[in-house]
Amino acid sequence: MRFCVVQFENQSDPKLCVANDNTLHSVDAPPSVRGALDQYGPDRLKELGTQAASGDGTPIDKVARWLPPVPDPRTFRDFYAFEQHVKTCRQKRGQEMLPEWYEIAVFYFSNPTAMLGHNQPVKKPTDTKELDLELEVGCVLGREVTNAAGQQADDAIFGYMVLNDLSARDLQRYEMKCMLGPAKGKDFATAIGPFVVTTDELADVKAGPGKYDLTMVARKNGKEISRGNMNQLTHDFTKMVERASRDVTLYPGDVLGSGTVGTGCILELGPENTGGWLEPGDTIELEIDRLGTLTTPIIE
Repeated sequence: MRFCVVQFENQSDPKLCVANDNTLHSVDAPPSVRGALDQYGPDRLKELGTQAASGDGTPIDKVARWLPPVPDPRTFRDFYAFEQHVKTCRQKRGQEMLPEWYEIAVFYFSNPTAMLGHNQPVKKPTDTKELDLELEVGCVLGREVTNAAGQQADDAIFGYMVLNDLSARDLQRYEMKCMLGPAKGKDFATAIGPFVVTTDELADVKAGPGKYDLTMVARKNGKEISRGNMNQLTHDFTKMVERASRDVTLYPGDVLGSGTVGTGCILELGPENTGGWLEPGDTIELEIDRLGTLTTPIIE
């Protein structure tokens, strides 16, 4: 099942919908996957989605505005889970891989109030000259868990979505000299969507606990610059949930990001090989099999 939040033409209020081919069906629930999970829980929400999909729908071309499917997560943790990305970025700084990286799934907290949806523009931060994209998978939790392990951690995941962890690299680099961050290098915008695709929709391409055989592609102004696969995760989403829930409670609607897939950002590829850092007028498309295409225009 593919959930999304949209505003239709000639309607003022956003709607939670399920997508069926090129038709969207409104679900009688709050206009947020988190809100709907809070109210109904994952199983009942899927039942409501199935009921909605059996009725009349609205053509997808009647959408006036796409909103983030989870506009209001309680927390947003972004991980650093693809070895190729981590190794390449460390090599560029003249650093070896840390043995600790292989032992734990590491993450930072980002801004849960700065979520943007498909086709929503991102303003280039005032002080950056090195605006970057990051091609990631995001997961949305469906159940409350504490100290989750193994199958419990895997079962806590409601669904997956495309995630663009937009990054101001120069701000990030400067600030992290103080041994904190990335903070202002990251907290201005994260794009997610268009859909949250439930795990049962992906069962036939499951490559192991918390990972799937899903091709990931990034395009800048229509030109492909990156290609990878979710099955290349070193720390899968089950490990991420285990780490994130250690000694704390995770709640329905919380968002976890995978970190950048190998080659999935300008920093890794080099601005000289990608037409430069992102500038107003550029458009980024991140596409992941089964999860859809997330488009992000950059504006002044």
